[in-house]
Amino acid sequence: MDKQNHCGRVALIGPPNAGKSTLLNALLGQKITIVTPKPQTTRNQIVGILSEGDDQAIFLDTPGLTEQHGRLSKTMTQAIWSTLREADILVLVIDGNLYVRNQELLETDLGPLIKALSVDERSMVLVVNKIDLFADKNLMLPLFVKLNEIWPKAEIFPLSALAKDGLDELRKLILKKLPVGEFEFPKDQVSTQPVRFMVAEIIREKLFLYLRQEVPYGVAVDIEAWDEGAEGEQTIIHALIYVAKAAYKGMIIGHGGATLKKIGSEARAEIQELLEQKVHLELWVKVRDHWTEDPAFLRDIGLLTEGG
Repeated sequence: MDKQNHCGRVALIGPPNAGKSTLLNALLGQKITIVTPKPQTTRNQIVGILSEGDDQAIFLDTPGLTEQHGRLSKTMTQAIWSTLREADILVLVIDGNLYVRNQELLETDLGPLIKALSVDERSMVLVVNKIDLFADKNLMLPLFVKLNEIWPKAEIFPLSALAKDGLDELRKLILKKLPVGEFEFPKDQVSTQPVRFMVAEIIREKLFLYLRQEVPYGVAVDIEAWDEGAEGEQTIIHALIYVAKAAYKGMIIGHGGATLKKIGSEARAEIQELLEQKVHLELWVKVRDHWTEDPAFLRDIGLLTEGG
């Protein structure tokens, strides 16, 4: 008897800064989505593909669910609920370190998800992430009891995505839950994101990492020009960094252009690794007032779909 293939969509959901992007990159064994210490850095639904033997899991990463307002925040929230609707398996990721110490925040932070998922019959795995941040694992027990009360059918799975502690076991558990079905993607494909999108995300990641506390969330990156050389030759990329306020422009450029040069240098190194060839990267910073509220602009840079 021939073996059956298994294929399904796995939604990674949860509050901001829970470690969803770190977990997705770790599960796939390579980086396809940006990771920063700041919450709310994932804006688009990122599709990562894990193929092992007869199994293919299609991971849908989402922005952290918040109560923020505005056109961009609304777009991000719509992406979350859209992802929920199309998933076969739900993987809810929470910051175990945060809720072990502040269990009272659970219902405040997860209110919308508690309501939506309490009547959901699909397979659900509740990943309690960041367990490497506290030494006494007995501290987790009261949190596990509370989580079991909220989602009695969910499988609670403690791990550390950053330290990769428990990662193999989680991967096996998810693959085991996949429904029967033919693969949707080739075995060697790991993402559906266009290379240009991934390059823009690399630049945006460096902005977040370098500017730290000063970085405005009103930052977008648009690839304006891409001149791809022949195999082994240099690719020339021109990228525009949009900021929502004039005051942010100087912060990004830095004294004598030093900050922008550092951002460009680190981004170029990672882009060269992605493209496997030399890259000449040019960065400009441009002010565009209230771009997060401009639906036409959001569509142009891929953060809003038609009709959104």
